[in-house]
Amino acid sequence: MAPEPFTIAIPDEVLEDLNRRLDNARWPDQAPGEPWSLGIPVTEVKAAVDYWRSKYDWRAREARMNAWPNFMTTAAGEQVHFIHARSKHADATPIVLTHGWPGSFVEFLDVIGPLTDPESYGGTAADAFHVVVPSMPGYGFSGPTVQPEFHVNRIADAIAEVMQQLGYDRYIAQGGDWGAIVTRRLGEAYGDRLLGIHLNMIFAFPGADDSDPMAGVTDADNERFAAAGARIADGTGYMAIQSTKPQTLAYGLTDSPTGLAAWILEKFNGWSDLDNNSIADTYSWDRVLDNIMVYWVTNTVGSAARLYAESQRANNGAAQGWSGRVEVPTGHAQYPYELLQTPRAWAEKKYNVVYWSEQERGGHFAAFERPEAFISDLRSFKNALSVLP
Repeated sequence: MAPEPFTIAIPDEVLEDLNRRLDNARWPDQAPGEPWSLGIPVTEVKAAVDYWRSKYDWRAREARMNAWPNFMTTAAGEQVHFIHARSKHADATPIVLTHGWPGSFVEFLDVIGPLTDPESYGGTAADAFHVVVPSMPGYGFSGPTVQPEFHVNRIADAIAEVMQQLGYDRYIAQGGDWGAIVTRRLGEAYGDRLLGIHLNMIFAFPGADDSDPMAGVTDADNERFAAAGARIADGTGYMAIQSTKPQTLAYGLTDSPTGLAAWILEKFNGWSDLDNNSIADTYSWDRVLDNIMVYWVTNTVGSAARLYAESQRANNGAAQGWSGRVEVPTGHAQYPYELLQTPRAWAEKKYNVVYWSEQERGGHFAAFERPEAFISDLRSFKNALSVLP
């Protein structure tokens, strides 16, 4: 199937129903003790909902999304929505940017302009990219997946097919969270099509046959382990339910926009390097609500969560072992508030690492939270690729 132009146009009745649900939200009591100790506090969710109901303008935000060329296609047997923004420079480098959970394609809206038109944002023509930003099958405007056992490797198949449909024979793939595993799979299974892969979350764990897993691990690596350990210990309960009973979870999150907002915002708080300890100050309510709205108006929170269970059962889940290796040139940007703080020594056993950077600020949602740093790092990785023999 050839990609067809697509316009985001949510019916008024969907928005009116949303407003009724927000107006009639039933609020829980606030647990005693430290406000964040048992989950996101009521005051934080009420602040988001108050803005959502009184100030957030979906039609304006929808127009912002539609300002870029949106398309729809079928790939690997699933519907796939994507943005395809070509640079004015015909010889620009193609790149595909893949999101994860609980993100969406809107994470990359602020980086498309600088990547496609670098001269307007402090770069040069040599920095130009042709940019493809898919909504992973099962997420957002791609809609719910319709095939059973559609796990993360199948998403990689779909994205590879999209790039093939667009005529890109050689390109860079970039991703974080599930997008990092999709990108890893692209490097492993479609390496002949890739110039390189760039990750802001790199999955590489010592294997059972590794005689000295701590060889090459530095003191700085150990400090990052310690800092991330607490965030992992009490911040990954969501993964257990999404990997086992996502259908049960889906009822509440599909029925309640307030519940959906709480489920997602709790992660934006815990996984971000916040300015002033504030989600709103770091992202703005408009931008973070754009992301929540993509789940709400498409009714995909259930199918998005289902990816955890499907991948777990296929033995390619995020926390499961991986015996492969990526020979494609690989770059990694390490952000201090990322959950997974993989030592370079571990990464080099699994990837052909040619570029490694350590960022001063930032967390899990790299392009969304620190777009300028993300753009600069992609340009640096592209330059590193250009001098390889």
